Amino acid sequence: MEQLHNELKKEFQLERMILFSDAVFAIAITLLVIELKVPEIERPELTDSRLLSALAHMLPKFFGYIVSFMFIGIYWTVHHRLFGYVVNYTPKLLRLNLFFLFAVALMPFSTAFYSEYLMKHVLTPVIFYTGNIILLGFFNLLMWQHIGNPKNKLSEGLSQSDLRYSTFRAIIVPAMFTVFAFVYLVNPLVSSMLPAFVPLVMRIVKRNHERKKLKKQ
Repeated sequence: MEQLHNELKKEFQLERMILFSDAVFAIAITLLVIELKVPEIERPELTDSRLLSALAHMLPKFFGYIVSFMFIGIYWTVHHRLFGYVVNYTPKLLRLNLFFLFAVALMPFSTAFYSEYLMKHVLTPVIFYTGNIILLGFFNLLMWQHIGNPKNKLSEGLSQSDLRYSTFRAIIVPAMFTVFAFVYLVNPLVSSMLPAFVPLVMRIVKRNHERKKLKKQ
């Protein structure tokens, strides 16, 4: 009876952690759109051409919103997959998850900062945004390593092959954004377009992993 009580308590605590994490993701992804203010043009200056011109000036903000929405979505799916293996928790996992959520919650600000000065040849917003992505990847990596360590007895069904794949995925996005930051020094326009290729690279990595798994079967 006591063992059943402990198991139910463990499941409840894990569910609390996951629900809290989902709430942070949902709030962060919603806050992104707040920076997209509707253009305000009073009559008699109000015309379609002026509205279109105002929207054109907002393109960097729309671009920042789309990129960050995409990456928060990617990290939510990764977080979902990660906790699909978790059957127990430790105080360290709680802390790592909080640090990871800290980086998620910072995304609306870093996105606004980055998109406000996109293409204006200043490096600080790019470094700040890249640093945010690096934080996400770093704590994501630490969580995978922590739950994947057999000594911690936190996961079930996580093979070493899947752990290596997830570890590589955790590293590749921050690494690519670091490269983008250096490209920005040379060509801001090219650098701003490069994040769109990250999902393609991730898809190639995933297919390669799945192909290797099939060969081993």
